Amino acid sequence: MADRNFDAGGMAREQQGRMAASTAIWLNAFRPMMQFQVSMLRLWAGNIESLAQNCEKGLDTISSTVEHEWEQQRAA
Repeated sequence: MADRNFDAGGMAREQQGRMAASTAIWLNAFRPMMQFQVSMLRLWAGNIESLAQNCEKGLDTISSTVEHEWEQQRAA
């Protein structure tokens, strides 16, 4: 141990390398989970959009039916 010099720069680089490696491992593990969540969010948003379109079509149908009945009542 006496032959090893105290090298603060070398120790810092070594620690920095370990931190970078652990961060890379964490990010590689996190990426598939994030991609899954994004795909689920896109699916959910698509379903909400379809629901909104169906509701809009239903409201259009109801309003046209009510208008038709109203015109029939006014004509009679």
